[in-house]
Amino acid sequence: MALAKASLVDDLQNKNQELMKQIEICQEENKILDRMHRQKVAEVEKLTQTVRELEESVLAGGAAANAVRDYQRKVQEMNEEMKTLDRELARAKVSANRVAVVVANEWKDGDDKVMPVKRWLEERRILQGEMQQLRDKLAIAERAARSEAQLKEKFQLRLKVLEEGLRMSTSRTNVSGTRRQSIGGADGLSKANGFLSKRPSFQMRSPVSTTTTLVNHAKGASKSFDGGCRSLERYKGHVNGNGMNVSTDSSEDKDSNNSDEKCNEFASAESEDSVSGVLYDMLQKEVISLRKACHEKDQSLKDKDDAVEMLAKKVDTLTKAMESDAKKSRRELAAMEKELAAVRLEKEQDNRARRFGSSSGSASSSQLPPGRTLPRSGSARNM
Repeated sequence: MALAKASLVDDLQNKNQELMKQIEICQEENKILDRMHRQKVAEVEKLTQTVRELEESVLAGGAAANAVRDYQRKVQEMNEEMKTLDRELARAKVSANRVAVVVANEWKDGDDKVMPVKRWLEERRILQGEMQQLRDKLAIAERAARSEAQLKEKFQLRLKVLEEGLRMSTSRTNVSGTRRQSIGGADGLSKANGFLSKRPSFQMRSPVSTTTTLVNHAKGASKSFDGGCRSLERYKGHVNGNGMNVSTDSSEDKDSNNSDEKCNEFASAESEDSVSGVLYDMLQKEVISLRKACHEKDQSLKDKDDAVEMLAKKVDTLTKAMESDAKKSRRELAAMEKELAAVRLEKEQDNRARRFGSSSGSASSSQLPPGRTLPRSGSARNM
């Protein structure tokens, strides 16, 4: 019996250890679930903040709409005020014309002849038209002067570039001449010794390359300055079309002839090399490549959005599974606690039964004679 009870005690201890391990596992799972719960709470707080921000933006949009309405009302009021002012101006013009007619009728010559009103009004209109034409001519002349100043600055820059290029070319030719002299002496020595060198030919080619680069640079500069002479030609043609005085027309004709000659020179330089088609093809290729890249980026963004949606669905399923697992673990914990309570009750009942049996055995042994107690005590020891 003692061995059986000892084995039962060991089994119960093992069960208790297993239950403790399971309790620890459940506690860890509870910690993980608490962390997940905290994360979800933080996400909910973020979402509430975004909702508040959206509500604030909606309110701000409403305020902006109200402000727009107020501005529209103000604009309508201003338009009405403009209409009233236009009417007042029309009335003032009518009254001014009447006053002018009266004054013109009152004005007389030495021969007491009245000046006709229609003639006075026509002369007034003609003078106003001439004044407007003179103002337009002044504005055109100012524009032409500005364009000429810009052209002058551009030509000065071009001259500076050409001077610098010529200086560089002369310095390089001088350096190449000195090198040729030194290499010529070395060539004489090498020919005397029976050897030839290939370095002079390379140095002979270097000034040619520099001159070609300078010519190309000058052509590019001439292309950059063609637009200015064309704009000057337009301005001067406009001035001549409006009909200025004879002296100004003659001077401008001379300037226009000079500008025509310059523009013809620049056009001849421009017609020699034109790369607009090549540049257009290159730009088309770049545009096509950029469109393809944009399309690929849009597709990648769509794929990423789909992946995010799938991950969100997976997260929802995992949260549901975690909730179901948590419910199951809670149920198992409750069942285990009930089993532990039952085991404790059984242990307490067994202990009470043992105590009661031991107390009853001690009482019976105290009532029996000493001769009979010895063999029982021995038999108890054997047990």
